[in-house]
Amino acid sequence: MKRYPIYKVWSVAVVMLPTLLLLSGCKVGKPYVRPDLHLPEQLAPEQDSISLGNCDWQQIYTDSTLQALITRALEYNKDLLIAAARLKEMAAQKRIATAALLPQVTGRLTAERELENHGGDAFKRTETFEAKLPVAWEIDLWGKLRWGRTAAVAEYLQSVEAKRALQLTIVAEVAQAYYELVALDTELNIVKQTLEARREGVHLARIRFEGGLTAETSYRQAQVELARTATWVPDLERQLSLKENDIAFLTGEYPHRMVRSGWLEEFNLPETLPVGLPSDLLERRPDIRQAEQQLIAVHARMGVAYTRMFPTLALTGSFGAESLSLGSLLKSPYTILDAAILTPVFAWGKNRADWKARQAAYEGEVHRYEKTVLAAFRDTRNAIVNFNKIKEVYELRARLEQSAKSYMELAQLQYINGVINYLDVLDAQRGYFDAQIGLSNAVRDELIAMVQLYKSLGGGW
Repeated sequence: MKRYPIYKVWSVAVVMLPTLLLLSGCKVGKPYVRPDLHLPEQLAPEQDSISLGNCDWQQIYTDSTLQALITRALEYNKDLLIAAARLKEMAAQKRIATAALLPQVTGRLTAERELENHGGDAFKRTETFEAKLPVAWEIDLWGKLRWGRTAAVAEYLQSVEAKRALQLTIVAEVAQAYYELVALDTELNIVKQTLEARREGVHLARIRFEGGLTAETSYRQAQVELARTATWVPDLERQLSLKENDIAFLTGEYPHRMVRSGWLEEFNLPETLPVGLPSDLLERRPDIRQAEQQLIAVHARMGVAYTRMFPTLALTGSFGAESLSLGSLLKSPYTILDAAILTPVFAWGKNRADWKARQAAYEGEVHRYEKTVLAAFRDTRNAIVNFNKIKEVYELRARLEQSAKSYMELAQLQYINGVINYLDVLDAQRGYFDAQIGLSNAVRDELIAMVQLYKSLGGGW
């Protein structure tokens, strides 16, 4: 291998560098183009360019206790911490792919002592000192390394969007669990109030029975109704404890008693819930953005497979010094340059088969991306329908609750005056109790529908 003086090597390098950069500017393969999705014209009958998804979650969830829970979940939720670690890993992988485009330089320093003794009379000691900087550079003639870097960047961005999608989900899960918890509190409060009314009813029925105004049947019916209502209490308390445990898990804490700041009816919904344009979902929803980055990564891997069928140009070199004495090591520099072109000649169709496999993988990924978009539009449409219809249900149940209350009060008054029997009073009380529970559930469902609509529009991260 021929060695050249350093000044000659640098002259050759200066001349060759523009040529190498020009050669490395070629990138064969079709660039990525987003598939044509044929989006619907609108998400809702009344469409506005403004979207609820553009609002921060603090604007949607205004309860201070709920905000504190969401903030803690975003900081300590274990799934989010796992996603953050994954994000760091993919950032390092992206850096590795970028470094592959540049020359790789290593260092080597050796000292060698050789002792020879031929026939016992010619003892000889030889010392050799060498310092070497080997350089290796694969010229990216066809864009293989750049395709690889594109794939690595897309995979990194995919992990970014995955973390955002998880964050969106965590925000929605905490909000929904909190509303369900407060709804259980409200329901338990209704049951306890009803239980007190049942006790008063038993007391009144006993007085009327002992006074000979009614039969024993009415008194026993009142006792049965009291016992039936009492069975609700332990079951609701069980559900409350389980829901508190769920929220503690979401916030990265051990199970404990949760503090609530109000009753269900005290929460306020936004006056308007605009949904925006269909194209907004593609740019805002992290799960769609994640799916597209995955599609870009698979497309880039297809480009890597395609360029493997072309020759590879590799440059190697070594800058160093070698001497028989350490003191004169720096006085004897040398340089070695080498260039090699490697090309596939006969690999039994392996490279072409790999390219075809990547093409098939890309085709499947296109369909997976389209499926993700379809699912997103389905979820959004379902959330819009749910919110609108649950709002109608709430209004109807509110009227039902008022009617049932008036009917119960009238029935109790008529029973005291002896106009109707106790069975009619019990029927009115059951109707009012069911109407109260139904109204509470309607308020809860309306709040949860708002949570799901906000999530489906990509709000929350």
